[in-house]
Order: sequence, then C-alpha cells, then structure tokens
Amino acid sequence: MGLHDQVTHPFEDRVPQPGEAIEAAPGVWWIRMPLPFALDHINLWLLEDGDGWTIVDTGYGVQATWDLWERHLAGRMGGRPVKNIVVTHFHPDHVGCAHWLVERTGAPFWMTATEYLSAHAAHDDTAGFDRATGVRFFELNGLDTTGWSEKMRSGNGYRRGVPELPKSYRRMMHGDKLAFGAREWEIVTVFGHAPEQATLYCAELNVLISSDQVLPRITSNVAVWGNQPESNPLAQFLGSLSRLGHLPADALVLPSHERVFHGLHARVGQLHQHHDERLTRLLEACARPITAFEALPVLFKRKLDDHQMGFAMGEAIAHLHYLEHAGKVRRETGESGVRRFVRA
Repeated sequence: MGLHDQVTHPFEDRVPQPGEAIEAAPGVWWIRMPLPFALDHINLWLLEDGDGWTIVDTGYGVQATWDLWERHLAGRMGGRPVKNIVVTHFHPDHVGCAHWLVERTGAPFWMTATEYLSAHAAHDDTAGFDRATGVRFFELNGLDTTGWSEKMRSGNGYRRGVPELPKSYRRMMHGDKLAFGAREWEIVTVFGHAPEQATLYCAELNVLISSDQVLPRITSNVAVWGNQPESNPLAQFLGSLSRLGHLPADALVLPSHERVFHGLHARVGQLHQHHDERLTRLLEACARPITAFEALPVLFKRKLDDHQMGFAMGEAIAHLHYLEHAGKVRRETGESGVRRFVRA
C-alpha cells in the first residue's frame, strides 16, 4: 500500500491555536475558529495574493470570531488588504462572518448562486427554510415533538450565527478557474451536504480545499430537509465525489474540520464503504416497517442532543430515500401521514 493509499496527516497532531496561522502549503495559511457545538472548530484558509490576501470561509458570526479575525488581520495578515472573500457554502460556520468581513475590508464576496440564495432564504425564513416546515416534516417521519417549546418550533437558529449577509456577490460556477492567491484555483462543485458547495483545487500547488465534502475522519451530514421533502441527497453526495476523481492521489487536502491530510482517493473510498455499511444495516432493520425516527439507533450509537437530533433525522431520511430510489424499500403512509419504510 502506497503512502497516498491511506489517510495520513503531514502535521501529525499539530493544529493552529487561537490567533495562530500554520503555513499548510506555500502561501496557503491554515487558521482555526471556535464553534459553539459538539464539533467545536472550523478550519479557514488565507491565500497570499500579491500584496494582499484572499480568505476562504469566514467562521461563525459572533463576537468571539470577530475578535479573532482582528488578531489575524493585524497579525499574520500584517494589515495588508483583503482582495477576495470566498465562501464555499451557506452553513453558518462558513458564511457567518462574511458580512462583517466585507464591511471591515471592502473586499468582493464570492459564492455559488444556489448557496448565496440559500443563505438568504435560511436567514429570512423563506423558501421552506423556516423551522415550522422542518418540524412538520420530521413529525411525518416519526419524531415526537409534543414536548417542544414554541421557540424550538418556530425560532430561527440560523441567524444566531449569521446575523447579516452581504447584499451582493460574485458568482462562482463549476469549472471556473479563478485567480485567488496569485495562483489559479479550479472550482469543483459538489452536492449532498449543501446545494451547490464549492471546493477549490490549485494544480500548481496540488492542494484541494475540500470544504465539508471530504473530511479526514468524520463524515459530512447528508440530510433531507422540509423544503425538499422528496430529495435523494445521499445519491448526489456519493455521485459528486467522482468529480474529485481526476485529482492526483498525492494532493494535499485542506478540510473544514479536523486535520490537513493526504490520501484523497483512500478517504473517498472509505466514505463509500461507510455509507454502504449503514445502508446494509438499515435495510436489515426495514424487515418490519420503521419510521426515520425508529431508524436512528441503527445509524447512530451515541446519545443525540437537541442540536444533533435534526441533523440525525435528516440523515436517516436521506438513507431511507436512497434505499427507496434503489427499489430496495417501499414507503407506507399511515392515516396520520406518518411515513414508514419496509423492505420491498
């Protein structure tokens, strides 16, 4: 087995401390911001760009992150101008500080169209991103919410980490080759975790900024949500991993969580295997009709907190929909509208 047929970590256990930057590749700096969740950090990237910088992803939009940005802007970034702000997708830990950074630096803001519009819809509770639509959808999939408070039913958690959003943007599209960091970066869009997530590959450096699509140890959340209740995101996720298949096996992968790694193709293979194993277990559990809620113990061994429950429900539905689209299970809808899945 060659070095890049497995997942290896060139920096071993070293990760950036608050306010510190590590040079992951020539002119590419790795910084880390805290998150108020079980997944307690996000990796962000600073690309040297002539006399300035391009920032890739921005962190969760709260005072603690803004304070750390001030340290970076004055520290490693040396007060030099920010030339571009790039956000890979609409999730709060990625886009949360975009408005603050645009206001602070005046830099142009880049995003794919679907992610930009999804961010605004989630922030404004439109297009079915509102909590009530999501809660009702999970109820139809077996989740008992009778004990939930009105705030849990109708609050907007997205705005906690995304207080404001830029009102204009520059659109990135799949296949674009953009000059960020004084080098050419190819935009490769991928699906399943987010609607039109961007990854960025620099052939000159052989570096892939993989965002949340390929993480070195944990797996990305792939979920069905209430505004797209018949979707099959797991098929989209596994299918779009092939878009990274042409990249060299020895590419350095810069993920949004955990550590920088080598072994892109090995990790993609592990992701396919991981989901295959879960689908096999789930198909066995569908010997009798089960709801997505009843499927949770099959897929998740740990106890789920309130924050994790929504992601877990969406993921269970995604796996059931995958089996349904493959003709392996069929859906039965009861008089109350609750959906159960049973082996076909």
